[in-house]
Amino acid sequence: MKKVDKGGRPKTVLTEKQIAELKTLSAVLNKEQLADYFGVSHVTLIAIEKRQPEVGIAYKQGKARAIASIGGNLISQAKSGNTSA
Repeated sequence: MKKVDKGGRPKTVLTEKQIAELKTLSAVLNKEQLADYFGVSHVTLIAIEKRQPEVGIAYKQGKARAIASIGGNLISQAKSGNTSA
């Protein structure tokens, strides 16, 4: 059976460069903001994550690195006597 092309908009795919950018930006932006940055809807970004698992991995890694960096900085300040950190 031959599949019929029903037309429609082509699926959005992020390039390796865009994925690296997403990883960096995920430290400071949430998914809705990232979707705006890349010019797609939040729903489309979620669909991209499903099609390209590396996008979701990059997002999680970027968030985790930011949290680890901030946490490490706070611990360092506390150890040096900064009680307001």
